[in-house]
Amino acid sequence: MQVLTGTDLELAAPRFRAAEQTMGQDWPRLALELARAGMRFDRHFEPRQFAGGFGNLNYLISVDGARCVLRRPPPGPVPPGANDMARERRVLSALSPSLHVVPRPIHFSNDATIIGAPFLIMEYRPGLVIGGDLPVGLASRIAGPRLSELLVSFLAELHAIAPASVGLSDFGKPEGFLERTVDGWAKRASLALDSEPQPAALRTVLSWLRTAPTPRGAVALLHNDFKLDNVVLDPGTLAMRAVLDWDMGSRGDALFDLATTLSYWPEPDDPPCMHRLGQMPTAQEGFWRRAEVVERYAQLSGSDVSQLKFYRILAMLKLATVFLQFDARARKHGARDPRLNRVAGIGHELLDFTAELVLKSFPT
Repeated sequence: MQVLTGTDLELAAPRFRAAEQTMGQDWPRLALELARAGMRFDRHFEPRQFAGGFGNLNYLISVDGARCVLRRPPPGPVPPGANDMARERRVLSALSPSLHVVPRPIHFSNDATIIGAPFLIMEYRPGLVIGGDLPVGLASRIAGPRLSELLVSFLAELHAIAPASVGLSDFGKPEGFLERTVDGWAKRASLALDSEPQPAALRTVLSWLRTAPTPRGAVALLHNDFKLDNVVLDPGTLAMRAVLDWDMGSRGDALFDLATTLSYWPEPDDPPCMHRLGQMPTAQEGFWRRAEVVERYAQLSGSDVSQLKFYRILAMLKLATVFLQFDARARKHGARDPRLNRVAGIGHELLDFTAELVLKSFPT
């Protein structure tokens, strides 16, 4: 069943940055690096930078006559554990042979002298990528149920993979995963606030996380940033073609992955900050509510979700802190990505929402 046709398919095509907004790379040096590896960088094809994303820089390039994607961290210092191309290469290498939606890695280099940072070249999977808004011509009452099921089913499928079966038995550090995650995001929030007083909402959230019993859930492979705009879809059927952005992949508590996805999942009655996020169109008609997502995940995975509240609060702390970091970077460097203007200050609003969630029962 086709859900997008004709002009609507054209509107759903990948978006690239304009030439004047594109951050160039040292393509001749990249060509030399690939030649040393026995590959040809096709100079006749002009690299194009994808428009989406606030983190890694992504480019459509051509190698040996085939379209590929080059990924590299943004310029400047990056947060610990983020934008890790070596980590992403390992995950793609391990999962792509058996999980068809994981793109195949083609080349990796840890030599920052080539284009200014470690980089990864991987298989390109063309298709539809949906962010905060559905494309013109795609009705939410049709897309909502399909996409909700698609996202939950993939998480359950990923978490069911035995790490040892794909050579990842030593990947990540699952022991103490949640404790380290609490401490890590608390530290990042403090650094992002710099000389600002610690907000009351942050004190409430951290106090609750540090006094509540820490769950001990099933250890699984984690994506760690799974949301709709990290999925490439078939524009005609909404089948999943690829799952992207594995640079924060790890091995840890499966329910934290679910909670991360829920942190991006707005509902109609959520406060304005959740709608202003603009990450997923799930407040529209047809998309499941978060409680339905949790129920379906429990059905598919057999997981006990009774302790989900801890994971949900922690994932919301993580999300709020990411936006606090964006604000801190703008203060420090005096410039902000224009696309982030609409979410300036949203980190504090998300902290307030998270503090409210501390008082609520779950799932919500």
